[in-house]
Amino acid sequence: MSAPPGRVGTPAPSQRIRFVPQQVVLPGGASAPVLTATTVDGQLQVPAMAKRVGWWDGGAQAGDPFGSVVLAGHVDTKTEGLGFFARLIGVRRGEVIVVNGSGHTASYRVVSIASVRKDALATKSGAFDQSGDHRLVLITCTGAYNASQGGYADNLVVTATPIGLAK
Repeated sequence: MSAPPGRVGTPAPSQRIRFVPQQVVLPGGASAPVLTATTVDGQLQVPAMAKRVGWWDGGAQAGDPFGSVVLAGHVDTKTEGLGFFARLIGVRRGEVIVVNGSGHTASYRVVSIASVRKDALATKSGAFDQSGDHRLVLITCTGAYNASQGGYADNLVVTATPIGLAK
């Protein structure tokens, strides 16, 4: 008897646990609520509150078999000071990031940290790619700040691959 099509050991679609992230926990234990973030005129609308993170609703959910779970948040704001994702500046390869939602937990190990020009984020970074292996992508601002040009010149992109999923 031969195995059914697909990878051996891969759960059937009806058996997969997939969920919208409702909380993100960074290395060291700091956590923040995650809100749904849509795009308007091609721009991801990050939650206005500095202590909140947005999940791009055009991307993968935690537990999906492929695609990027994209979370974006502020490094800082004029009115609230440091944002939750200012902590990404201290994240290192090999550390673990956890997302929770609907009673489930998914863990991801950081595999890369890169600074990407804002004008290249959507086109050259691969951060929003939905065709590749499943991963978690965290995005915030970084680099030089220039108020006359509307903010930071770059984005910090932290990419992590799945290491575990629990009910």
